[in-house]
Amino acid sequence: MTEHLQHPIFPIIRDLADKTKTECYVIGGYVRDRIMERPFNTDVDILVIGSGTEFATQLGEILHTKVAVYKSFGTAMLVYDGLDVEFVGARKESYRRDSRKPIVEDGTLEDDQNRRDFTINAMAYSLNAETYGQLVDPFNGVDDILHRIVRTPLEAEETFSDDPLRMMRAIRFATQLNFKIDIKAIDAIVKTKDRIRIISKERIADELNKIILAPKPSVGFKYLFDTGLLQYIFPAMCDLHGVDVIDGRGHKDNFYHTLEVLDNVAALSDDLWLRWAAIMHDIAKPATKRFDKKIGWTFHGHEDKGARMVPKLFADLKLPLNEKMKFVQKLVLLHLRPIVLAQDIVTDSAVRRLLFEAGDDIDALMMLCHADVTTKNEYKKKKYRDNFELVKQKLQDVEERDHLRNWQPPVSGEDIMHVFNLKPCREVGVIKNAIREAILEGDIPNERDAAYQFMIEKAQAMNLKPKQTLSL
Repeated sequence: MTEHLQHPIFPIIRDLADKTKTECYVIGGYVRDRIMERPFNTDVDILVIGSGTEFATQLGEILHTKVAVYKSFGTAMLVYDGLDVEFVGARKESYRRDSRKPIVEDGTLEDDQNRRDFTINAMAYSLNAETYGQLVDPFNGVDDILHRIVRTPLEAEETFSDDPLRMMRAIRFATQLNFKIDIKAIDAIVKTKDRIRIISKERIADELNKIILAPKPSVGFKYLFDTGLLQYIFPAMCDLHGVDVIDGRGHKDNFYHTLEVLDNVAALSDDLWLRWAAIMHDIAKPATKRFDKKIGWTFHGHEDKGARMVPKLFADLKLPLNEKMKFVQKLVLLHLRPIVLAQDIVTDSAVRRLLFEAGDDIDALMMLCHADVTTKNEYKKKKYRDNFELVKQKLQDVEERDHLRNWQPPVSGEDIMHVFNLKPCREVGVIKNAIREAILEGDIPNERDAAYQFMIEKAQAMNLKPKQTLSL
């Protein structure tokens, strides 16, 4: 397999390994991806039988490059010609029941491959001269690639109990690679799922985000739900599952609807946070679900309540509480607005208000709303999506004319106080809001002259007289 070792760092490692009589291998994801002919992986793991940090330090001197040594982990890293290369000594591990921190000892290649998470990640290429490029595959990882199976090298229940994050990694790899998880591994996840509680939420969030960024993330969420893991890591999403029926009338299963919307968004965009908006868009439906004998099931206000739920859900999941969260919150709040516009006659006023509230996120919002059309009725689907095209054109026309994205008032509160010699007070807010409403309704153009004249007229109606004038 020497054709998989064409990068110039590998023969340099080979020469140093022979000079120092050190046994070396490239192992893990790089090998897997080369065999699968996946896009080039720039992360390379080098397994050293002995001290990985010493070997890396010697290599760094040869390459004249900086080596970062992490003594507490027994690893070292360097960057060379586009590769991030990590070195680790072979080791064997044992675990206590109440911890996922292993007791680590020096080990052999066999010991190290035994501790790997999956057969497809336990394969190694020799980097020594006599066996250069030889594949060491003790668990038939190549066969598992051919059969598209995620399987543990040793007994699955023990593997997952030792390091419970491997349960999520199994699901992540199956989702990313379009593999199936071995039935024994599935059974083991079901049996040991409660062990996920000892894993930090930050590490869980990292794996969850990788699942969400997969080409078809619903695959991963179905595995998470069916094995019971999702109830531990994201119970609010589990609450979407199920259909209630009263008087023979049911509603759609909002869990599977959400997954369909997520896949639709994934087909349109790689944006992680837009995908999170798809996950969260109906998150408040369980809390707002009501049955009305005349109209059936309703979820009134789920967009507003859902937006209010987003910060706490992000905090619970250890997702960032910054502009990314605010972006998701905004899209959850507004996700019904374009749908309403697509159903009714589209007025300029309604479009202006949507542009005003969505700002630069209007394109992402429209993408989410397009993805939210999951009806199996092809006539309805075509009607909605045709109407969306009309709404998108109207948005473009109004934006070109009125420039309302990230709108700033042409006459500010400070301007109003200056002209009428006022301090901050109710009257200033009334005039400012009146200007905004007049622009959004189309009564005046979004221009300073028109807004100034409107301000004067509004103030006169409130018995306010200008003390000064503005430079226009």
